[in-house]
Amino acid sequence: MGVAVRVEHGAAAREPAFDPTATTPFGPWRAVDWEVRPDERNDSDQAEVAQSAWTSAGAAPAGSGSRGVPGRLRGLGSRFGWGLADQAVSSLTNFAVSLYVARTLGAVQFGAFSLAYVTYSFILNASRGLATDPLTVRFSGVGTGAWKKAVSAATGTATAVGLLAAAGMLAAGLLLSGTARSAFIAMGLTMPGLMLQDAWRYAFFAHGQGARAFLNDLIWAAAMAPALITLRLTGHETIFWFVLAWGAAATIAAAAGPLQARVIPRIHHTRTWITTHKDLAIRYMVEESFNSFSGQVRAYGLAFFATLAAVGAVQAAITLMGPFFVIMGGISLVTVPEAARVLRHSPRHLRLFCVLLAIGLAIGACAWGGILYAALPKGLGEWLLRGIWRPTFPLVLPLTAAVIGACITAGAIAGLRALGSSRRSLRAEVITSALYIVFTLAGAAEWGAIGAVGGGAVATLIGAAIWWFQLHVALRESGVTQLALTGRQPGKHRMPPGTKASQPAALRPRPATGFRAELDQRGEL
Repeated sequence: MGVAVRVEHGAAAREPAFDPTATTPFGPWRAVDWEVRPDERNDSDQAEVAQSAWTSAGAAPAGSGSRGVPGRLRGLGSRFGWGLADQAVSSLTNFAVSLYVARTLGAVQFGAFSLAYVTYSFILNASRGLATDPLTVRFSGVGTGAWKKAVSAATGTATAVGLLAAAGMLAAGLLLSGTARSAFIAMGLTMPGLMLQDAWRYAFFAHGQGARAFLNDLIWAAAMAPALITLRLTGHETIFWFVLAWGAAATIAAAAGPLQARVIPRIHHTRTWITTHKDLAIRYMVEESFNSFSGQVRAYGLAFFATLAAVGAVQAAITLMGPFFVIMGGISLVTVPEAARVLRHSPRHLRLFCVLLAIGLAIGACAWGGILYAALPKGLGEWLLRGIWRPTFPLVLPLTAAVIGACITAGAIAGLRALGSSRRSLRAEVITSALYIVFTLAGAAEWGAIGAVGGGAVATLIGAAIWWFQLHVALRESGVTQLALTGRQPGKHRMPPGTKASQPAALRPRPATGFRAELDQRGEL
């Protein structure tokens, strides 16, 4: 009874101030001066305050037994399950469209579609770096009020990127001719919707709402199916109408996002969002761009030093790894929000989370690569790839090694993103991308396709070591390492309570940047 009285008193004393530290990974509300006022809090936020009070007092509220270890494991499994389901729908949708276009339109128009799709992928990565990467790093697992404010600005930023990309692709389309002109114009018309739909996916996963992301992708697929059937029945099977139908279906799903989240994207908050999170946004944009660029250089370099047949063999091997890539992509949707939750609830377990993530993914890659290596010579290769399975088969083992390196890297990436250490993640990405380009091109020039894949595997494994070294240094700089070794916050025994040095750097509030003040001046709060 005495404990309960003290807990209620502590909660009441803390209520007016509504300290956000307990409900954020490392104090992002203070970092952007964007906390929710007490009168703006909804039931979910009130519950989190009460939970925080019980936790800080060393007790547990009545009926909270389900949130023990079994309950948390069930929640973790559910979030990863929705990530896999969502990635499966997204990947299968894109694969089905690519296959349908290739079988219906032929090589020339499919080449135009591929060129437009590569451009779309590059812009998509840049949009994620500016908008949704900072969102998942700083607003995963926070209160609903703060999440909605952040999502409003982040989705507005993604839409703004789409509008700028649309202008560029329309201008490029006017300068091009033939099928490429049609593909770029159609893609340009739908770029804002494509960028916004992808932003909703990451926004929902940041708030632990994978089911809503899955539903949004289902809406995209459901809208696209009748559109493609209509094109076939009306005789409008051209590259322009295929791309327009694909992008328009994504726009319909993007329009459903505000109804699901009850949040309106605010394009006029784009500048404020980027400047507020420029320590993350700019670096993540460059990081994502380097990642896309290195892959494109590998493909073009292989075509230059070897042959188009070698490019086809490498692409066929990548296609064989497709089912595992779906699993890896689905898990990657959830890893950064989950790492942020680990940092929030138990910072000393962040390293263990990253290690277990890397080991689990690497074991999955080994298993799938072993299955392919054993099954391809026994008829699976001929059934899937027909005549090109023989030049593809020698690439399975080096490609599996490369994927294992990528899996090991994924654990370190999740940790660096959770810590918000964008400077170190950018450094690791630049070095790894440079190694990847050099090793793959050197291997392609000397040994063709197997040299390119083998060189990429060596570069990826070396890059994994670089990523983990950067994570180790970031953990040490943040104070999480000392917290894990001593079980208490660094310097706490020397510093008076409430001082900045009494908290790990990863959990320490950062200086305000005037974000809330700017929104107040515009009457948005």
